[in-house]
Amino acid sequence: MAAFLQFLITGVAVGISYSLIALGFVLIWKSSSVANLALGQLVLLSSWFTYGMLVQAQFPLWLAFPLVILFALALGWVIERFALRPLIAQPILALITVTLGIAYFVEGLVNFVWPWSVDALPRLFPKEPLSLGPAVISQEYLWASAISLVIFGLLTLFFKYHKMGIAMRATADDQLAVQACGIPVTGIFSRSWMFACVLAAVGGVMISSISGITFGLVETGLKAFSVVILGGLDSFTGAIIAGPIIGLAESLGGGYLTPFLWAGVKDIIPFVVIIIVMVIKPYGLFGEVRIERI
Repeated sequence: MAAFLQFLITGVAVGISYSLIALGFVLIWKSSSVANLALGQLVLLSSWFTYGMLVQAQFPLWLAFPLVILFALALGWVIERFALRPLIAQPILALITVTLGIAYFVEGLVNFVWPWSVDALPRLFPKEPLSLGPAVISQEYLWASAISLVIFGLLTLFFKYHKMGIAMRATADDQLAVQACGIPVTGIFSRSWMFACVLAAVGGVMISSISGITFGLVETGLKAFSVVILGGLDSFTGAIIAGPIIGLAESLGGGYLTPFLWAGVKDIIPFVVIIIVMVIKPYGLFGEVRIERI
């Protein structure tokens, strides 16, 4: 029972962090119909940048984390302004291919700046584990869940009440109508990428505080993509709900299947979920079903 409860709590906690990263993908998809294939590399870069601020530059946390957010905002703006905006009105495949190129560029940049490839962030949260019934849980999992849930709440309020949030929702529904109202759609695209990079940075820091900084963070981006597929490409609610489902499947599957199969079985579970969902329900749990005439 203790093992099940531990797998349950850690799976939900990690899954919520996946949801946070997945929201960035959904945000870009809804506003511009671009599939961001560089998601995992953005998580990796942001995590290493956090390491640079905290360990190499030795900035205190109250200064380092705002600098990480500013870096993520600037990164999102640069990517949209100089890599994607020149390709507006080009075939969507060209835009998606550019994000793949960005992924390889970012990965090469990380290899150049931090060539040792494996390290750990300094402890961000209290080190004493907590006892929840028979289970003993590291506080990193609980803090990651709490911070992610707070961000979900703030984003919900932003998109519901703030003028820019409403404009971003409107752009996702009808770009031509938004342009007719005098709202610059290119500015919405830029803000979508900036938000996505911030979400990738925060999610990356949460995951890195739990498992360290490795190139496995690229796979974390791919696991977030499985969250998007399960929840629906264009659904914020789907991303929030699907994340804990993927996290639970990964944690419980890894915990109970590893003794019978192999040590890395939990890493393939999210991708098995992708295959199953694409076969049974291609639009995900909450995705909009689109019927197009060919």
